[in-house]
Amino acid sequence: MAADDNGVLNATFCATLVDEWVRNGLTDAVVCPGSRSTPMAVALVADGRVRVHVHHDERSGSFMALGLARATGRAVVVLSTSGTAAVEFHPAVVEADLDRVPLLVVTADRPPRLRGIGAPQTIDQVDLYGSAVRLSVDAPVPTSLLSGDWRTLAKHTWWATSGADPGPVHCNLPFDEPLLGKPAPLPPLDDIAHAVVDLGDPFADPGPLPARGLILAGSGIDDPAAVLQLADTLGWPVLADPRSGCRVLHRCAIAHGDTLFRTDGAQNDVQMIIRFGALPASKVIGEWVANATVPHVHVDPTAVVNDPSRSVTNRVRQSAGSYARSVCQLIDPTDNTSWCDRWRNADDAVERAIENVLAAATSITEPGVARAVVAAVPSGGSLVVSSSMPIRDVEWFSARRDEVAVLSNRGANGIDGVVSTAVGVALAGVPTALLIGDVAFLHDTNGLLGLDARGIDLCIVVVDNDGGGIFSFLPQATALGVEQFEQLFGTPHGVDLAMLAHAHGLPVLEATDDLTVGLAVEAALATGGVHIVLARSNRADNVVIHDELQRAGVAGAIAAGWATA
Repeated sequence: MAADDNGVLNATFCATLVDEWVRNGLTDAVVCPGSRSTPMAVALVADGRVRVHVHHDERSGSFMALGLARATGRAVVVLSTSGTAAVEFHPAVVEADLDRVPLLVVTADRPPRLRGIGAPQTIDQVDLYGSAVRLSVDAPVPTSLLSGDWRTLAKHTWWATSGADPGPVHCNLPFDEPLLGKPAPLPPLDDIAHAVVDLGDPFADPGPLPARGLILAGSGIDDPAAVLQLADTLGWPVLADPRSGCRVLHRCAIAHGDTLFRTDGAQNDVQMIIRFGALPASKVIGEWVANATVPHVHVDPTAVVNDPSRSVTNRVRQSAGSYARSVCQLIDPTDNTSWCDRWRNADDAVERAIENVLAAATSITEPGVARAVVAAVPSGGSLVVSSSMPIRDVEWFSARRDEVAVLSNRGANGIDGVVSTAVGVALAGVPTALLIGDVAFLHDTNGLLGLDARGIDLCIVVVDNDGGGIFSFLPQATALGVEQFEQLFGTPHGVDLAMLAHAHGLPVLEATDDLTVGLAVEAALATGGVHIVLARSNRADNVVIHDELQRAGVAGAIAAGWATA
């Protein structure tokens, strides 16, 4: 290739990176339009093996890439031009870091000679995302002298994002003008083998296991069936977060731990905790874990510390499936079901109490909406749940069910990019529902851009209580005057969400009760395409129904023998 033809160099360099990424597993890329990123955008489209999804907004685009990577388990490229466009990726990078989602963040940049001298659309992009990335590379401007290193660069960035500790990688690519050109023949393939995957520490026999243990199952479990088999073998209950894959129709699966732990009961008799994955959203369960004085084993395939209360006594660096299968091989199945039965009987009593309270409701209830949406997603489908109240309502009140993947951005627990995350999940090709509050919906209305043309099946259920509903459960709600609370925390927005959805050409159904919400989700996902379901609720009434559900649930658990030793 001509040594001084920047257009040819840019095109060949980008085509080489894309070719090597595809050889290692790349299938999808999200491109946010811009000028400086032209060489990479053109290379991604020209390759033909990559599905390219274009998004006008960098923040929404990066969360769409994150959702697609989360749903498929494969790294997704997200591309931006230089300047503040690259900054817009930061929230998604943080979420990908904390929740270990593989994300290959590619930012175009000016060549070094134009940095720091006031060139337009130029900021300092080197190490832009700080410690939130697994690897940060500021590549040299493409030259023919360095072409032998291009495939190595692609391999290293891919392996860093998709390795034993998956997460975001930042690849900053400077391009000199002219930006466009036709690629020359690509550098030959090399024989550099994939880096050895660290599968964790060798299995260590946990020793004698007590009769009355508890398994905490959070998100990040690679093999839920193995964890449930371990529970069955031990006769231990599994406190199953909806995101764990373990809240299924299994005798050991416990769905309503948040209610059970609001009164003294079997949790006081727990002799050991084995935790797989992340902590639950429930503050009640989190406080119990923090105060527990029994052995607490945390099983995780990486060295990441997930122990804010510092209550973990033993760390095991293995996957959940590997550890559970190894323990099962060492122990004989118990024939004593009394310990697990005590938990399940109480949990079933809470389930009946929830059903009875909600059956008497005459209008929309946020817990009822959460239950209805979980029940309505078709088998094999996905449910994306926003942070704030939706994830709590799903955790506290949803029933067990099989064959639904529940996903949520709980790495940083933010409400950024939730609509776009759900769009990315739906791009994986399965029917997808999103349960989201009105404020989170407004945070990411750009996720609706061009949505009807993306060819996905997505039903967005928006719980609209005209403000920040979760704050009504916090001390601020009673400590402040009504006017001040509404100004700072209630924050009514007054936006007509139906009109907003119609502006994007999306059909809207306004539900009148919890049952209608479930029926609407079923119909929308059976029909296909993108649909919006609005469920209007009242923040004050929402606090009342939550209190009523928890009181009824506790009473039911006690009547079922929860407190009986």
